Amino acid sequence: MPSSPVQLHDLDVPTFIKALDECKGNVYLVTRDGDNINLKSKLSQLVGVANIIEGGKIAEAYIICEKQEDESRLFRLNLYGKSGMEPK
Repeated sequence: MPSSPVQLHDLDVPTFIKALDECKGNVYLVTRDGDNINLKSKLSQLVGVANIIEGGKIAEAYIICEKQEDESRLFRLNLYGKSGMEPK
């Protein structure tokens, strides 16, 4: 069951891509234009990231995860940056 949307902002793109690679379920990028991009493939990641970067910053976009654990991981990354990815 898909989770609630998580808004993206000021992400470190390489760290975000690494986090996507570690996700167990599908992760969808939803842009303000209504595009839904499954970020599990590298090609989709490139297209998705290119679509949301405007002027060197993340434009308005959301992610929706199939698995709650993936949502938690990406939410922490979005909120705390790289430090949110480190195990406790």
